[in-house]
Amino acid sequence: MGYKEITLQMPPGFQPDELKHMIEKTLGIREFSYQIESKSLDARKKSHIHWLVKVGVVSEHIQGPEPEPAPELIIPYQKRNKRVIVVGSGPAGFFSAYVLQKAGFETTIIERGTDVARRADGIKRFESTGAFSPNSNYAFGEGGAGTFSDGKLTSRTKRISLEKQFILASYIKAGAPEEIRYLAHPHLGSNILKKIVVNLRKEYLQIGGSILFETQLQNLTVKNARTINTVTDAVTLTGTEPGDYFLVAPGNSAHDTARMLIQKGVVFQAKSFAIGCRVEHPQELINRAQWGREEIPGVAAAEYRLTFRDPATLPVYTFCMCPGGVIVPATAFPNANIVNGMSHYRRDGKFANAACVAAVNPDQLIGKKAGPLQILGWLGTLEEKFYRFSEGFQAPACSIRDFIAKTEPAVAFESSYPLGLKPARLWELLPTDISHAIREGLKNFSRKIRGFETGIIMGLESKTSSPIQALRDENRLCPGFDNLYIVGEGSGHSGGIISSGVDGIRAALKIIEKSN
Repeated sequence: MGYKEITLQMPPGFQPDELKHMIEKTLGIREFSYQIESKSLDARKKSHIHWLVKVGVVSEHIQGPEPEPAPELIIPYQKRNKRVIVVGSGPAGFFSAYVLQKAGFETTIIERGTDVARRADGIKRFESTGAFSPNSNYAFGEGGAGTFSDGKLTSRTKRISLEKQFILASYIKAGAPEEIRYLAHPHLGSNILKKIVVNLRKEYLQIGGSILFETQLQNLTVKNARTINTVTDAVTLTGTEPGDYFLVAPGNSAHDTARMLIQKGVVFQAKSFAIGCRVEHPQELINRAQWGREEIPGVAAAEYRLTFRDPATLPVYTFCMCPGGVIVPATAFPNANIVNGMSHYRRDGKFANAACVAAVNPDQLIGKKAGPLQILGWLGTLEEKFYRFSEGFQAPACSIRDFIAKTEPAVAFESSYPLGLKPARLWELLPTDISHAIREGLKNFSRKIRGFETGIIMGLESKTSSPIQALRDENRLCPGFDNLYIVGEGSGHSGGIISSGVDGIRAALKIIEKSN
């Protein structure tokens, strides 16, 4: 048996039989097996939009060696009689606990939010009545913020193949479509993610793990020593959870947890991050601009990724683009007003949205060397400013044209945002440098995508990345502690589902290595 990889051009909407026929035609063989290795849409020429499909073909009619089995993440098991407390059930928290449980540790996840079912009910109630729930919202609850998002599974980091494949395989086993293994830009959608996290939870519980929902970390009991500190307990409102290792995956929104960690001696530093708004357009407009037509059978919806750099302004870019998606009220606290985007697996909604943000340096924002508490305070004040403007959770909004020209915004807009929009001179709510940069970026984007200026811009997008970062040593330990790890988006060392899950897994592997 021999093996060969070939890349084929396939039309949108192609069926498996068509792909098999193309392999037969290209290689001149009839008896073979194949596996799709990668699949990406090539839309550079609107007159010839097609899929590029790389397939690995195995056949006795192909000369050459068989393919080597793909390497897998090795999780060494032994009964360890060690307990690990994991804080947070997002990708970083869950996958660290999952790997540690497989390795023979006793693990418990404590999660401040509710399980998926109750979380979905709380979000539905919030969007229909405006009644905010502190533990059933878009930020907190089972699966973390990513559960109610587009479920993007892309990562810019290339050196995470084993951990990434472990995560993808876990998702597929839990009900994700096989295509996430090979698509260039895979995503799951909130409707599928809600089912996946439940199935992952069941698997984790079946192998002996435990989860405590509605259990917020309030404090850490630390045994102080002259050279090193040891955490002995995680303190919650319902009691204490003793452990041998403590892995905190708080997420980007849990600024209250970050403040507590700083008080306990965990060292954080302010870092560059991004801030801006959400833009929204009819999806058909984006389809026409990108494809030259309103729809293509076999392709869900057109996407875009835009960047603008000018030495005279801050860098501006679009982020977390949600084709066929909706804009949602993503606040983690009752006195803040922020937005985010999400979509379902089919991406068949009426609108397209994306974050439009400027990259900022915390020292420049503050006007001096910024500490972690200072930048958290600055960001919290801005989020409260948007809340006070709307006197609630309406999203301040205007047209992109109005933002560019600084003209008085219209009274009404059509939008996917569920809690309503409030016309606003949005550029005045943002810091001046950020507002100026986004204005220049919008001008540039309007030249790149026809009709872009006809869309609307709304709300405050403040959770694209963490504004602070935990210091960690080569073993991922917090300096000054012998058993405390901070991982995931809230650590400032990852962003997104895949990189956060990988960060959690790598911390788990360090704990395994230490306990051997």
